[in-house]
Amino acid sequence: MSAVAENSNTAAPQIQPLIKVIGATKIYGGVHAIEGVDFDLYPGEIHALAGENGAGKSTLCKALSGTIELTAGTTMVDGVKRHFANPGESLAAGIAMVYQETSLVPSMSVAQNLRLGKEDFMNRMRGLYIEGQVMLQTLNFHVDPALSVATLGAAQRQMVEIARAVYHDARVIIFDEPTATLTPEEKQHFFDLVRDLKARGVSIVYVSHALEESLEISDRITVLRDGRHIITAPTSEMNREDLVRHMVGRDEAQSHYHHSEHVSEGGKRKKRRRVLTVENVTMGNMVKNMSFSAYEGEVAVMAGLVGSGRTEIAKIICGAYKRNLFHGGRIFLDGKPIRYRVPKQAIDDGIVYITEDRKVEGFLETMSIKDNIYLSWLASKLGRGFLVSNGTRNQLGPEMAKKLEVRAPSVDVKVNELSGGNQQKVVVGKSLVQRPKVVIFDEPTRGVDVGSIPEIHQIIRNLANEGVTVIVISSYLPEVLTLADRILVARQGRVVEEFAGGQATEEEIMYAAVH
Repeated sequence: MSAVAENSNTAAPQIQPLIKVIGATKIYGGVHAIEGVDFDLYPGEIHALAGENGAGKSTLCKALSGTIELTAGTTMVDGVKRHFANPGESLAAGIAMVYQETSLVPSMSVAQNLRLGKEDFMNRMRGLYIEGQVMLQTLNFHVDPALSVATLGAAQRQMVEIARAVYHDARVIIFDEPTATLTPEEKQHFFDLVRDLKARGVSIVYVSHALEESLEISDRITVLRDGRHIITAPTSEMNREDLVRHMVGRDEAQSHYHHSEHVSEGGKRKKRRRVLTVENVTMGNMVKNMSFSAYEGEVAVMAGLVGSGRTEIAKIICGAYKRNLFHGGRIFLDGKPIRYRVPKQAIDDGIVYITEDRKVEGFLETMSIKDNIYLSWLASKLGRGFLVSNGTRNQLGPEMAKKLEVRAPSVDVKVNELSGGNQQKVVVGKSLVQRPKVVIFDEPTRGVDVGSIPEIHQIIRNLANEGVTVIVISSYLPEVLTLADRILVARQGRVVEEFAGGQATEEEIMYAAVH
């Protein structure tokens, strides 16, 4: 495709765009987050925004929502030049943003959150609940307006966010990674909601790392790379390979998604030492007589649906959760029985768990890369008993950042200023600095851009090649087939099927997970 074609919108409807951004530029500390980006959105359109972490998607969306102010560029709404100094001004213009991390107030009720920003001087709670009930029923949302937001699940919180946007008469709703925490059923329901909003005339900006979702739900797709506009095209003219090529600037496509070939020689698993054994472990209704083993230098991938007990068994192993006191099963590390009261004991024995929710549990976001890594080292046996050492801190951070190829101006940068893929590398670095012999990755590439996925996969493979026992929990079947030396399928709290790496299909894995 020619450069002219890549930067044209010849397929756009011949009507005035609802929003038109011209030459959007944002500079942080002399570095361009976005530079000269053009973007438009038409009434009743679903426009997907794609790109790697750090491509500028969030920066553009934050500018549209009034969270940040552009360094240069023009924003037009209904053909009129507008400048948004804060989210309130953007919302008044009919632009609302639904963030990946919910912006609701947990201690307030659903009804109170719906009215947030539009409260009367005197509010009657009964009136608020009735009004909230009507709004939620209009959207076919089954949420009690009297409930505290803190008691809601991810899908219900998202419903409240959408209802609040509709309540504020939003003509444009920007969704930032809206399906990251949803089950497959909740995801399908969300797609139905988005299509219903489109039918009502609402315009949607859809930001997601799940390229298949963007291709399924959108009318047009815009790709950003390194803060610049690369292409805008009708979705009907794009496929996954095209998107990846535009995002990373090369024909990478699905080359990093292939069946693992590390395991078998002649169809037989290589002889390895058993390191971890789980026997009939039970915890309430979440984990029920789960049994499996993990071996030295092996990547065992646990597949299954959300709620199948995969995360729970990982947290039991590392001491964050407690299995049943009686008839709770047994866990062995190198043949010795273990039962940890706190994760510190597991870390001392060489077991680390890398969380699926890095922003909540993975790092201290306002601290630097090197400080996060150094704190993790202090929490291990290696760093315990010594005084705080600036020399060690200044040595460990750069060493681990270099080893994992963390892309940052320096190791003094705060972690919350990094892209998702680099944040994930910092979380991995925090665990590896403790020199574990068993590493459990929970959804290691969730919310990570397509360019960083093969890098994280290579980190996992390198660990196994160094003799570390690796367990990966993943819901993404291409990733399961790529990484696995063995595939363990969990269903309803137990492992129900085992496949050799490279000898299973997506259909076989999904059938075992469901039936």
